[in-house]
Amino acid sequence: MDEEVNKIITLCGKDWAKIGTEFIFLGGKAECENCKIKKACLRLREGAKYKIVGLRDGTIHECPLHDEGVVAVEVVELPIIAIIDSKIAVEGAKFHYEERKCDVLNCSMYSLCHPVELNSGESVVVERIIGDAPEQCQKGHSVVVAEIRRLEGE
Repeated sequence: MDEEVNKIITLCGKDWAKIGTEFIFLGGKAECENCKIKKACLRLREGAKYKIVGLRDGTIHECPLHDEGVVAVEVVELPIIAIIDSKIAVEGAKFHYEERKCDVLNCSMYSLCHPVELNSGESVVVERIIGDAPEQCQKGHSVVVAEIRRLEGE
């Protein structure tokens, strides 16, 4: 991933604005509606995982959600690591992600089969095949671990 090209400037809580911090953006809250700087905060994709890769000037802005205020940071969206069907495990393959119907909640791979960053129906592309699944699928599916990326506007 070319981090220079994909950097996004946003605001985050001063108390956790440290390079290397990873977070999932949960979206705006009711308190954000009348905020004069909400566009800087709400430019991230809801449900996506980000990593802070840079700090800006350190100016503290007031925020009703963060007691210590917010500061400007540079973030990059992290790749989505997921289990996918081995039949579509080809770098560059595009498909509509569909959440697996699985009732084996105690499976060690459950979170890889159900990545929180994706919703059913979203268009994605296989960026890279990481390798075999860490164990056999308890439902008998042939799966691999892959890095996938959400496609914009598809």
